[in-house]
Amino acid sequence: MNTVSISRRRFAQLLGAGAAAAVAKPAFSFAAEPIAQPATTSVVRLSSNENPYGPSSKALKAMSDAFDLSCRYPDEHVDELIQALAKLNGVNRDQILLGDGSGEILKLCAETFTGSTRGKLVAADPTFEAILNHARVNGAEVVKVPLNRSFGHDLPKMMAAAKEGLIYICNPNNPTASITPRNEVGEFIAKAPSQTMVLVDEAYYHYADSPDYESVIPLIKDHPNLIVARTFSKIYGMAGLRCGYCVAQREMIERMRPHQPWDSVNIMALAAAIASLNDPDQVANGKRLNTEAKTFVTSELDAMGYKQIPSQANFIMVDVKRPVAPLIQALKQRNVQVGRLFPALPNHMRVTIGKKTEMESFLSAFRQIAA
Repeated sequence: MNTVSISRRRFAQLLGAGAAAAVAKPAFSFAAEPIAQPATTSVVRLSSNENPYGPSSKALKAMSDAFDLSCRYPDEHVDELIQALAKLNGVNRDQILLGDGSGEILKLCAETFTGSTRGKLVAADPTFEAILNHARVNGAEVVKVPLNRSFGHDLPKMMAAAKEGLIYICNPNNPTASITPRNEVGEFIAKAPSQTMVLVDEAYYHYADSPDYESVIPLIKDHPNLIVARTFSKIYGMAGLRCGYCVAQREMIERMRPHQPWDSVNIMALAAAIASLNDPDQVANGKRLNTEAKTFVTSELDAMGYKQIPSQANFIMVDVKRPVAPLIQALKQRNVQVGRLFPALPNHMRVTIGKKTEMESFLSAFRQIAA
C-alpha cells in the first residue's frame, strides 16, 4: 500500500511559504496580482462565498507555531479567543460561545429553540438554508416568508408568523447580498415577544458599508431573546479551518451549551483566529480588495445589460433574465463554478467575488453563454 506522509519540518515549510506569500497581500492591486491559470486548466471557484486571499499572514504563522500543541486539548486557546472576542464586542466572557464555524452556532440554535415542543422556525425565502434543515431534523415546523420588494426581510410578516420558537435573520442576506435596514431590524427586535428567540446571522457583517446597516450586538444587553452569530470564514479567510461564535446574554449561552460537544473547535483554528484579530490589516484589506473586484465585475455586467441586487457582501446576485440552471451548467463546462439555483429567484445567479483575474475568467465564460 502506497502512503503519503509529511514531516513536521515540511508542514512548517508549507505554512511558512504561505505566510511569506500572504505578507505581500496588503500590497495587492489588480496590476500586481499573480497571473491566473487559464480557465481551461483550472477551475474558477465562485460558488461558496469564500475569501480568495486566505487567512492573515499572522494566522498562518500562528498555525505553524501551534504545530507542537496538536497533541493537547485546546482549553487555553479557547479561553484566549473568548477573552479577545469579549473585548472586541464589548461584552462579558460568559456572553460568548465558540463554534465549529458559525454553522455549528446555527445548528445549536435550532436544537435549543425549535422542535415539536419548543416552537417553529421562521426564516426568509430565499436565505441561508442550513438552519432550516437543522430545524426540520429537530421536528420543527419551518415557515418561509418571501423577501420584500427591496430584497430585505419582510419583518412584519415574519413577526406575524412567529409566536414562539426562533426567527432567523441573515443580514446581509445570503444568497441575495442585500440588507435589511438597521431601523427596521432594531424596531423588530424591540417588539419581538420575549418567548420568541431572534437569531441574527452577521456572517457578512465586515463587507457591509451601507449607512443603513449596522450590527445588532449592542442591542443584546437589553434583549435576552437576541443571539448574534459571526464567523471567521469570510473576511478572515478561514472557511476551511471552521471557527465561529455567537454573542448573547449569559442565560441563552447556558441553554445552548449542553447541545454542543466538547472542544468542537480545533487548536489550529483557534490559533489562527486569535492571530487574525491581532492583524489590523486583514479586515481593511479584505474589504478593499473585495470592493475593487466587485466594482469591476458589476460595471462590466451593467454594460452588458445585466443588473444585480445591490450587494453588501462578497458576492453578487445577477438577474440573467432567463432560467438560470442551464447557464450554471454551461459555466461549469467552462470550468467556472457559480452558486446553485435558488428556486425563489429562478432567474438570478449568485457569483462569489474572487480576484480580478477570476472575475475576468467568469466574464469571458459568461459572454460566451449569454450571447
